[in-house]
Amino acid sequence: MTSSTTAWTVAPEPVDSPDALALWRAYYTEVSDRWYLLHEDRRTDPDELEREIAAGAEGGLTPPDGRLLVARYGGTPVGTAGVRRTADPAVAELTRVFLLPDQRGKGGAALLVAAAEDAARALGASRLVLDTRGDLVEARTLYARLGYEETAPHNDEPYAEHWFAKNLG
Repeated sequence: MTSSTTAWTVAPEPVDSPDALALWRAYYTEVSDRWYLLHEDRRTDPDELEREIAAGAEGGLTPPDGRLLVARYGGTPVGTAGVRRTADPAVAELTRVFLLPDQRGKGGAALLVAAAEDAARALGASRLVLDTRGDLVEARTLYARLGYEETAPHNDEPYAEHWFAKNLG
């Protein structure tokens, strides 16, 4: 399940590895700060940030029911994507698709999502679903470009505003 092009590699990683934890912190800080800046004109409270980072680190992304993938560019960890089973064995959920800002626009996101689709198939899924927020325009654009279609809600997550799905057949 390793994908690569020139300087990119994508491979499974334990959620508690130092690289995975650093990327989780970067991901959560960015999406949390973006939400608070948009809705409350402030950044995330540091204590809240630490609590939420600690509480969500595993995220259902451990085998046998999930996988965390880490993208590296030139050997340096720069992004993640996670896949986890849902209650329906034919459906997996895509989560935590993230690249550090200085690595965006270099093709890594498509590689991460393709590797996540392979991981979902390995978990037995034939359909991949995800949710995202309205302010994460770049994410919605990426998913549409990669063949994901916007659907009716498949969960009631408090920050979910858009839901997507793709058949992996």
